[in-house]
Amino acid sequence: MSDTQTAPAAKRRELPPLMQMTERAAQRLKQLYEGANKGQILRIGVNTRGCSGMSYDMNFVEEARPGDERVIDHGLQLLVESKATLFLIGTVMDYEIKDLESGFTFTNPNEKGRCGCGESFHV
Repeated sequence: MSDTQTAPAAKRRELPPLMQMTERAAQRLKQLYEGANKGQILRIGVNTRGCSGMSYDMNFVEEARPGDERVIDHGLQLLVESKATLFLIGTVMDYEIKDLESGFTFTNPNEKGRCGCGESFHV
């Protein structure tokens, strides 16, 4: 007979959310979902291109692909392409309106740098 004891289970550190949206991003996405993109879901991915090597890719799709991660924030759903999940953990999507342009922007804690034009990044 052996007298063994098991150590208490270590507490697992909670993972950050895959992605979050600011209120502005959620409002704009809701407008798109209710308007021109009704019945579609925004799918976010990462492609290799640009000066720094990677860029964000956004498309509206009819349904999720196998492996896509579903993110629900502010009561809205978006999809993250499976190969992009490791690059996007903890990312916050915002919507900015500037004098000459407007669009979704990303604050990604995994980025190590961006190109001068801001169109691509590297991790």
